[in-house]
Amino acid sequence: MKLSLGLLNSRLSRRIVSSIFFCIVATEGFLFVPAYVYREKELLQQLETLSSEVLTTVKVDVMTDVASTDLLDRAQERLKPDSVIVGGALFSPEGKPLDTFGDAPQIAAAELLGDQVIRLRARNRYDISWPQRMFQDQYVLVIRHDASHLRQAMLLFAVRTLGVVLLLSVCVTLLMIWILERLLILPIVELRDDVVLAGEKVGADQVPPFANKSLDRSDELGDVAVAFHQMFHRVRMEICDRKQAESNLRSEKEKSERLLLNILPATIADKLKEDPGAIASRCQEATILFADIVDFTSLSTQVTPAQLVKQLNAIFSTFDFLAEQYGLEKIKTIGDAYMVAGGVTMNRVDHAESVLEMALEMQRAIAQFRRPDGQPFQLRIGVNTGPVVAGVIGLHKFSYDLWGDAVNIASRMESHGVINQVHVTESTYSRVKNQYGFKSRGPVKLKGWGMMNAYLLIGRKSQRSVASSQEEQPHYDVAQVHALTTNLLAEVTQVKAHRLPSNKP
Repeated sequence: MKLSLGLLNSRLSRRIVSSIFFCIVATEGFLFVPAYVYREKELLQQLETLSSEVLTTVKVDVMTDVASTDLLDRAQERLKPDSVIVGGALFSPEGKPLDTFGDAPQIAAAELLGDQVIRLRARNRYDISWPQRMFQDQYVLVIRHDASHLRQAMLLFAVRTLGVVLLLSVCVTLLMIWILERLLILPIVELRDDVVLAGEKVGADQVPPFANKSLDRSDELGDVAVAFHQMFHRVRMEICDRKQAESNLRSEKEKSERLLLNILPATIADKLKEDPGAIASRCQEATILFADIVDFTSLSTQVTPAQLVKQLNAIFSTFDFLAEQYGLEKIKTIGDAYMVAGGVTMNRVDHAESVLEMALEMQRAIAQFRRPDGQPFQLRIGVNTGPVVAGVIGLHKFSYDLWGDAVNIASRMESHGVINQVHVTESTYSRVKNQYGFKSRGPVKLKGWGMMNAYLLIGRKSQRSVASSQEEQPHYDVAQVHALTTNLLAEVTQVKAHRLPSNKP
């Protein structure tokens, strides 16, 4: 019972229960009206039966030729003290009044001329006219009954009947609830809870514990439950497949992003993703560095190809790390030559200082690498500052490159430089001469350019400035560089596996 009443909290349960209850009440109401009329007719027939007290007496007296003036008196004498007969009247067959007693009936004389029993209900009185055929065609007898008790009797009948109707409606409704909760309501409520749970857990790794027990049913609700579970598993599989596809897509996208950033600067890569066309921009002032490993070509005859590539990869990976630390852009490598630039992808006023700091770090770093004969590697470094044009060229195996006189002069400064020295031009010198110490080489003849003043970088002018610079740009020793280089090898291998553009000229 508690569970049945608790189901009334369900809107569907309330609708079903109320519909059943009102249907039963309406049905009983339709049946109540004829029952009420029949009961009232039955009580009136009982009053007619009581008329026999007078009717029989009058019949007998008529047969014994009693005078009409004495018929009602004799009948009144035989009435019981508690009789419901309160009056009567005697008429001739023509409707002429002959005698009355008690409360006079209200039936009109004209209505008495027929041969049928006439009944008239007037408030608390009930009149019955007995035709002349019952009295040897000599008289018409009208008897008045007290019908005041009928109202109370009918009221009690109505109350009892309505009480039975309500009790029957409640009992049938509760019985229907008990049946419906097991056949329909509880399975629907469980199915609703399962739908809510499915919406919350459809993307979960584990299948949620559904409570619906309609799967074993062979009716329509069982078909709905089976269809729901089939739909859930299909949707779940599709979501899992989509999640896996999205995860794979994100992973591939991250790989593509890393590979793209290994080829192009971040700002250029973003532009290329938005517009796959040619990308070019003019930089009014940038500083370019070319570095070349001295006598590296002869090393190829002394070691295996794998050792050669591994050694070159370790050196250039160290340079890549330094370029990242100083905020510079690695442009490309050509054989054993390394090219880096500052100020090409972002506006910065210290691009010359950053390039020179990296040049000093490159000299310290290259000294830690050893040739097969135990001697350290050596570098020639050339630096120049000037306007350049930067852009991406090609449709396949494209690359980011720089063009302009400033690039060519920087390359000439490297080729005409001094081993283990940073060779800079007049334009670079004029920008940083207050921060760094230089040694003038005087005019140097550059192929295709004639005589140009050149300088060799010594270092920062004051120890205090050097310390400040080292605080701003942390110095990394060879142990750190080798550790980071090992981590970069995996990424380089991945780049090669994806057939990235070759660094060879």
